[in-house]
Amino acid sequence: MTQDATHQPYGTPDTPRVAVRGEARLEVDPEIARIGITVSARGTDRRTALDDLTRRNNTVLELLKSYGEPVEKIETGAFSITPELTRHGRGERIRAYHGRVHITAELNDFTTLGELTTRLADQELTQVDGPWWALRPTSPAHGEARRQAVLEAVQRAREYAQALGADLAALVELADLGAENAAPVAMAAPGGMMRAMSFGGTEDGGAPPLDLEPQRQTVYAQVNARFTMTPPQL
Repeated sequence: MTQDATHQPYGTPDTPRVAVRGEARLEVDPEIARIGITVSARGTDRRTALDDLTRRNNTVLELLKSYGEPVEKIETGAFSITPELTRHGRGERIRAYHGRVHITAELNDFTTLGELTTRLADQELTQVDGPWWALRPTSPAHGEARRQAVLEAVQRAREYAQALGADLAALVELADLGAENAAPVAMAAPGGMMRAMSFGGTEDGGAPPLDLEPQRQTVYAQVNARFTMTPPQL
């Protein structure tokens, strides 16, 4: 029994196939920025360290929430209170307690980001990391990249067919690169890192806002496509 031509893995002389890869790469502005905030406290006893940590954590959360809609998401991560033992002596004596709380904030307004970052870094024993620029998973840029990748695949296949004096006949298969167990595409590294630490307010009541330039994001799309074509003119 012979298989139908549409099920032949490599086509037939009457119905040859052409397999191509379509790729697209777009450079677009980021939609959101994430920053990490680490609030710290140190005290000679556990309760003092915990009270200071709670107060500073509440101050940071109130500051974040005061910006309203520009701050889309606030998440509290790891919390720790760690004893510091003395380096000398036979007994296990506690010298101090160190407390830390990690907070992540996500913003959609980059003008607000510069001001907020400066105000956060101006808080007591508060460290700010970031920003990390990103696109939302639902960003239209992802769909546009996929459309361009498909168009490139069609154009590439048509050029191969025309080089043989043939035309494309039908699409047999269209697949994301990942759908065929191929190696994942390497994405761009996170946006520029900014670190700041402050142990108290400034004398003039506040530092000027940072001027942060958003890092453009690279969006990739790759597809594999297989077409049938008319018999070539060899």
